[in-house]
Amino acid sequence: MAPPSTLLLRSCSCLALSHPPGRRRASPLAPPPNPSTIVASFSCYNKTHQKLFSKSGGSALASISGSANRSRALAVDSDQRGSAVAVETEKKAVKYHFVVANAKFMLDEEEHFKELLCERLRLYGERQKEQDFWLVIEPNFLQNFPKLTARLKRPAVALVSTNATWITFMKLRLDRVLSEQFEAESLEEALASNPVDLKFEKPENWVAPYSKYEYGWWEPFLPPQASKKDA
Repeated sequence: MAPPSTLLLRSCSCLALSHPPGRRRASPLAPPPNPSTIVASFSCYNKTHQKLFSKSGGSALASISGSANRSRALAVDSDQRGSAVAVETEKKAVKYHFVVANAKFMLDEEEHFKELLCERLRLYGERQKEQDFWLVIEPNFLQNFPKLTARLKRPAVALVSTNATWITFMKLRLDRVLSEQFEAESLEEALASNPVDLKFEKPENWVAPYSKYEYGWWEPFLPPQASKKDA
């Protein structure tokens, strides 16, 4: 639709052609156009045009507002999905590393094993670092390693940690142990074990210059739940 100014110019042009200067009107019954009437007519048209524009514009604005709200809802939904993905990512399984051998070798025969664990526990205490290694007697995760367990005497004991470098060091230091790794979604799942009573025979002749380790020295290194059960 043409704007009012354009219509006004067109109407004025038509009036000028219909009544050229120096000529009389074709019909004596038709009065000459009143300028105030023309202005009032176009003013009325302009108001009507504004009302129509306001109505159409209002619906357009409502449509735009509705689209914006839908976009906002989609953005919020997208953020919620993103946060859900983030939560699932946080629950990603943790990798654990371990060395394992029969219980008699790990807890009764290996002369340096206790000192190594005690020294590391002391170091963690000085640095206020959370413990990330545990001794697990007859761990459940061994059932996932049939080839490894075929080489083990039972009951077995595993030293489990999330520190791969330290487990590699312990593998080299202890020598007669087997090493592997696995994943678990929680610490409880990683350190789950089957209860078993350990019995070690005392040697008839103890010739070492230091006294033999006392039975149960390994209890401070057991998982928290296992330590409470033993207590």
